[in-house]
Amino acid sequence: MLAARLSRTLSQLPGKTLSVYDGEHGTRRTLLFCSTSFTCIRRRTYASEVNPVGSKAVLITGCDSGFGFSLAKHLHSKGFLVFAGCLLKDKGDAGVKELDSLNSDRLRTIQLNVCNNEEVERAVETVHSSLKDPEKGMWGLVNNAGISTFGEVEFTSMETYKEVAEVNLWGTVRTTKSFLPLLRRAKGRVVNISSMLGRMANPARSPYCITKFGVEAFSDCLRYEMYPLGVKVSVVEPGNFIAATSLYSPERIQAIAKKMWDELPEVVRKDYGRKYFDEKIAKMETYCNSGSTDTSSVIDAVTHALTATSPYTRYHPMDYYWWLRMQIMTHLPGAVSDRIYIH
Repeated sequence: MLAARLSRTLSQLPGKTLSVYDGEHGTRRTLLFCSTSFTCIRRRTYASEVNPVGSKAVLITGCDSGFGFSLAKHLHSKGFLVFAGCLLKDKGDAGVKELDSLNSDRLRTIQLNVCNNEEVERAVETVHSSLKDPEKGMWGLVNNAGISTFGEVEFTSMETYKEVAEVNLWGTVRTTKSFLPLLRRAKGRVVNISSMLGRMANPARSPYCITKFGVEAFSDCLRYEMYPLGVKVSVVEPGNFIAATSLYSPERIQAIAKKMWDELPEVVRKDYGRKYFDEKIAKMETYCNSGSTDTSSVIDAVTHALTATSPYTRYHPMDYYWWLRMQIMTHLPGAVSDRIYIH
């Protein structure tokens, strides 16, 4: 009975309002249950923002599209000097062109592949030479660049595991290490974009989950080390924003699936069979347009982490179905959460 109730979608819950006091931050959460949604309203004050914002430089990775693209424009509108790292700048990507079309001396796109040591070091040099006073450092780094894929463990090649980790995990580590001297001088901020899948695992997402769990661990270690130096480290853990970020399309899923099947060992193909494989791919296709199309909660979380005098350690921009599921999977015994979500 408990499993059935907790696994129901939140749209099926009866309408009610619950107010909860958060002693850690001295704020009150209002949980709204209604027939169509389950949303958290939490007001975060910006009364204690760092000042002046206009003198602060921030570098964001992965600005070609998605969160990074929106964040670059938003932080520019707030007065930051924004360096927008773009993987496809040298290929004239549409997102890069749109950012460049703003014609602002406070928003500069730079070629940046976080897997490439030379490009990362060139980005550091570009930022350093652009600062009015390099000795005062750079205020913020937002590690946003990331890729995703899918596939059960036996369907996923080692090359795929390495490819995803090179961007999501080692790209974050590489970029952070290179910019830390500038960040330490400013006593600035590091904001790492993780995921709810950095806190709880999910079937067929192990390449992605592994890297995001790694980002969480790296962020915690870095936060401990940077605390005495005045640099604050935050993690943003978005929920399901597949529809907003165009992470998957039917065409991309089919291309991944074809390559995956073609490269499977014969014993795996024989044991699972094509029918089972196709069913899993069809299920993945249903996720193409799932999740929220409004990224404002993610943008607001990153902005708070960069501007609040006391930023939070973790931010959870997700709907309350996923928030509740994450709490259950991370706080209750595995036998309980397995019973609810797996069995």
